[in-house]
Amino acid sequence: MPVKQPAAGDLEPIETASLDELQALQLARLRATLRQVYDHVPHYRQAFDARGVHPDDCRTLADLAQFPFTTKADLRANYPFGMFAVPRAQVVRVHASSGTTGKPTVVGYTQGDIDRWADLVARSIRASGGRAGDIVHVAYGYGLFTGGLGAHYGAERLGCTVVPMGGGQTEKQVQLIEDFKPDLIMVTPSYMQVIVEEFRRQGKDPRAMSLSVGILGAEPWTEAMRRDIEQSAAIDAVDIYGLSEVMGPGVANECIESKDGPVIWEDHFYPEIIDPETGAVLPEGEEGELVLTTLTKEALPVIRYRTRDLTRLLPPTARSMRRMGKIVGRSDDMLIIRGVNLFPTQIEELVLQQGQLSGQYQLVVTRENLLDALRVRCEVAPQHRHADRDAIARALHHRVKTLVGVSAEIEVGLPDSIERTLVGKARRVIDQRPK
Repeated sequence: MPVKQPAAGDLEPIETASLDELQALQLARLRATLRQVYDHVPHYRQAFDARGVHPDDCRTLADLAQFPFTTKADLRANYPFGMFAVPRAQVVRVHASSGTTGKPTVVGYTQGDIDRWADLVARSIRASGGRAGDIVHVAYGYGLFTGGLGAHYGAERLGCTVVPMGGGQTEKQVQLIEDFKPDLIMVTPSYMQVIVEEFRRQGKDPRAMSLSVGILGAEPWTEAMRRDIEQSAAIDAVDIYGLSEVMGPGVANECIESKDGPVIWEDHFYPEIIDPETGAVLPEGEEGELVLTTLTKEALPVIRYRTRDLTRLLPPTARSMRRMGKIVGRSDDMLIIRGVNLFPTQIEELVLQQGQLSGQYQLVVTRENLLDALRVRCEVAPQHRHADRDAIARALHHRVKTLVGVSAEIEVGLPDSIERTLVGKARRVIDQRPK
């Protein structure tokens, strides 16, 4: 697959700045943000005072570790607008995350926030190989979810032609991809798999699509899934990272020329990796929970926000800023099955390595006689409809037991037996244990 290399003059000066220049900018912006939240957000004033720290105590970037964390519970406790650092009348848009486990977390944006968000998504699309004049098919959900509008405004900011399809209506997705011939698609990786399946269901070759790049995000995905999508659709699959509480998509993005982990746009977001149990900051390169502090947000700045995403910080390569390793899971998604720590992505790797299976899977967790039990539901690919599913199940059972250390029941169904995600993120875990 041809890779679009950045041309001279494509990059912003900050993307190639020296470490000293970057850190000086970060410190100035961090000190201003700490003062902003202390002066204008009661939650932060109380949290800082309780910890015995003041914005003036931040004299170096390392001093940030003295300040308290922000969690999703803090945002919910101040629902809906209590975390805003500007008068509500200056907020031109709100987004909200899912409220499936309680009240949604509400995020506000000033016009300046919207402009910076569009700039950062444009930077991300450019890093992915997109250029002005390209057609971008947006299949992220629109509405309160940040994915659709975040991708949309960024693509327009770059000068692209946007197809605002949104999620769902998979047959229509295929029709518009064939008719409009987009260059890039922005979509969750699990729904990209669904689109590929729909091409095949219609008897069409997904490798013949006009698409050259998929900018995939909004859920953890593995290198095995990247290989599966790239081979199935003949595209470059590039990872975009973001979360609504910090901004939305465009917090970090892979560069197409390296595809070695999303570059964190550190001029706007300061990253730390902490031990999820103790909260201690870990040395660079060690795996732990990603914590992000916004440096330029006006309406809803967040200080040391615990993302729950487990990853590590890597040194710069294609840009002057640090990269994230692949997210291995979430600290709150980790399953403990009879004493063994398990992340869904570990099972995903093994499912995708089993050539006769599609990439769809679900983990069903139950409790039998006070012991947790795991059932892995997966399905054969359409071309292997008549394969020996019992033999496939035995092979996968052996690999899960050997490589993960868990004895799981394996259920291999026929094609399309696993529910598809049409909007948003795939439902990978069904926890049926008593609360």
